[in-house]
Amino acid sequence: MPWIEHKSQPLLSRSAFLLRMLISVGMGTVLIVISLVMGMIGYHHFEKLEWLDAFLNAAMILSGMGPLAQPGTDGGKLFAGAYALYSGFAVLFIAGITFGPLVHRMLHKLHADQDDIDEVADNLQEQPPP
Repeated sequence: MPWIEHKSQPLLSRSAFLLRMLISVGMGTVLIVISLVMGMIGYHHFEKLEWLDAFLNAAMILSGMGPLAQPGTDGGKLFAGAYALYSGFAVLFIAGITFGPLVHRMLHKLHADQDDIDEVADNLQEQPPP
């Protein structure tokens, strides 16, 4: 199964698309787990939080809610800042991996490509203002 089919190729079958989505969701889930574990280890090491509290803080930052326990050490503060920055990018990256096949399928089904976009833009420029 090709990972991404060209616009000139037919749309993937529903079963092949569902398999592609399952793989993408699986990859996204693995990245979330890895990110949570990294956060837990950091909070456990730098702030000496218990594992459950470290999980809660890491999950809250990864979800964009912010930490529950305020860092008390310089190392903890540096880690929390770095982890928060990482989490912001990780969420965008994971969303792209997870929803990429769905967006690709929609665009493929609509045959939206750069030539079509350029043609619409040219037509809009040629029309006189009302």
